[in-house]
Amino acid sequence: MDSITMLLEGFATAAQPEYLLYALLGVTLGTAVGVLPGIGPAMTVALLLPLTYTLEPTAALIIFAGIYYGGMYGGSTTSILLNTPGESASIVTALEGNKMAKAGRGAAALATAAIGSFVAGTIATVLLTLLAPVIADLAVQLGPADYVALMVVAFTTVAALLGSSPVRGLASLGLGLFIGLVGTDTLTGQQRFTLGVATMSDGIDVVVVAVGVFAVGEALYVASRLRHGPIEVIPVGGKWMTRGFWARSWKPWLRGTFIGFPIGTVPAGGADVSTFLSYAAEKKLSKRPEEFGKGAIEGVAGPEAANNAAAAGVLVPLLTLGLPTTATAAVIVAAFQSYGIQPGPLLFTNNGPMVWALIASLYIGNVMLLVLNLPLVKIWVKVLQIPRPYLYAGILLFAALGTYAVNFVVDDLIVLLVIGVIGFFMRRHGYPVAPLVVGLILGPMAEEQVRRTLQISEGKLSALVTSPFAAVAYSILVVLLVVAVVLRLRRKKSEVTV
Repeated sequence: MDSITMLLEGFATAAQPEYLLYALLGVTLGTAVGVLPGIGPAMTVALLLPLTYTLEPTAALIIFAGIYYGGMYGGSTTSILLNTPGESASIVTALEGNKMAKAGRGAAALATAAIGSFVAGTIATVLLTLLAPVIADLAVQLGPADYVALMVVAFTTVAALLGSSPVRGLASLGLGLFIGLVGTDTLTGQQRFTLGVATMSDGIDVVVVAVGVFAVGEALYVASRLRHGPIEVIPVGGKWMTRGFWARSWKPWLRGTFIGFPIGTVPAGGADVSTFLSYAAEKKLSKRPEEFGKGAIEGVAGPEAANNAAAAGVLVPLLTLGLPTTATAAVIVAAFQSYGIQPGPLLFTNNGPMVWALIASLYIGNVMLLVLNLPLVKIWVKVLQIPRPYLYAGILLFAALGTYAVNFVVDDLIVLLVIGVIGFFMRRHGYPVAPLVVGLILGPMAEEQVRRTLQISEGKLSALVTSPFAAVAYSILVVLLVVAVVLRLRRKKSEVTV
């Protein structure tokens, strides 16, 4: 009951004209940038993150939530009309949605993606509202050793299970942990790996790294593979949602929601796993399996719902435990930290009104996105026709301006360039960037908790594993690894089928 009262107070805050305007601006920016080819949600939020720095925290997080959800929505337009998924989670949408567009049913594909995203996003946000306070209340009782166990779970699952190779994932995590060590040791006051550069004594800003690996690195990678010539955009044709399309879509929307949300809440679950599982389920349950691979509307409705439900599910461990389990979640943590706010068990206690306003804005943003995506789709099609050289030159320009605006220090631009080049080579050679950002954010926190545990236990290493919660967490880690391997095998099987 308290949660409902707090949510209503959050709506009272988020419904103020000023915050409604910020929510509208956020979803519009997120959709506009998310629509652009080759740009996924992580890059969208990283690129637009510096824009929120001049705002007060509640307004900034509301606009940022809109950017996050808008970026998820925008990817479906690119996949359907261009056959260019911005991320792995949009691959299935491209498979069926692009076939529908080529067959003159592009309007129906865009409509079922938008409405499915709205349905899934709303249901998943309700589940977030119910689950987050309960988990936060339990997490308040955790000690330093318990937090170390949680971070080990996040490190291991994100590093070992994201990307094509566990070894590359662990290497990426190691690089992120190293970057997190740069700066001044808070315990001894000694500088570490600063190379004598005064501005690095405070450490490397998370925002600089996030913008570097996602925006600059990705832009350089796409530019290196750029093909000249005009971009072919399939016209939006056909009727929007006929009675037959509604009948074939509503069950996949619900199934996709309840596949995507729980997988999103689990470390290393992620939207890409949920979309392939949703696609496989829809193909198995469909009365028209012969249409799959040729433009089945169920193959768009289910995966798009799973994608957006997983996006809301990711917010559960992020808000309650402070654990980012995806690349996009890691950038969201950077947004919180830029205002001196640490996501975790005390977030609902220390910043309750702001958090509930944020959750309320997710409901409002979902409605705004549905209104924006259906009538304004022709405008988004125009955005798709921006010449690629101008597009990626603009991304680099805004990345540089946004990074400079963080601290107004030229050295940050040099660091941005170095991190961007590292991100380019990681992308080119198949190293996932999410573990790098997760390691950078959680590494210093894990170091602090390990030191605190050893101080309390007078140097006994056994204290790290003997608490009941830590023992359970490590047991769950083993189960997660086994389940994730099984999910990955099922995903590969569904990919082969596709």
